[in-house]
Amino acid sequence: MDEKQIAKNIKKIRLESNMTQERIAELTGLTKGYISKIEKSDKAPPLSTLSKIAGALDVDITILAAEDLETPEDISLCIVRKGEGKKISSATLEGYHYEALAYKKSGKNMEPFFLMPAFDEKAIFSHEGEEFMYTLEGVHEFVYDNRKYILNEGDSIYFDSGIPHTGRSIGKQRAKILAVMYSYKRNSEIDSIESRIRRRSD
Repeated sequence: MDEKQIAKNIKKIRLESNMTQERIAELTGLTKGYISKIEKSDKAPPLSTLSKIAGALDVDITILAAEDLETPEDISLCIVRKGEGKKISSATLEGYHYEALAYKKSGKNMEPFFLMPAFDEKAIFSHEGEEFMYTLEGVHEFVYDNRKYILNEGDSIYFDSGIPHTGRSIGKQRAKILAVMYSYKRNSEIDSIESRIRRRSD
């Protein structure tokens, strides 16, 4: 998708929720200047930053990456068939393939992804919550708190995602990983921002 759209969505949802850049900065731990820079940028910030902003706006991260701000369905069951996953792009994650697997479900506490780490990943991630990774194929070198762990096919890892972490594929082919992020900040109430977007689209 066009990375400019992510910046547009952040600003649009922020304004619709009557939140200032100062408030977003306060909730995310980022600076007001950085929030302003993101909203004016042609490039998307790292996924970990998007996760923080989504938490502050109390929306699913997939809404920030939506091309048309189409709200995920308010359903109890979500099925995404092979090839239907929604890709999330970021210049900071160039070569890093992220695919959202439950974008149709609103108000969820977990965010499942299919991802393929780049061979030379330099971005360091740190975001509120917990994360689970299961290696489907290949070899994944996972770095957590400056310690390296080799995850082979069938290996899994569960960790506090607030600790700095990163990873890369090693070997002849990219690793394929199922990752699930959990955020403490998501709540079960109907999100007012998503409700306004839904009413506008009706």
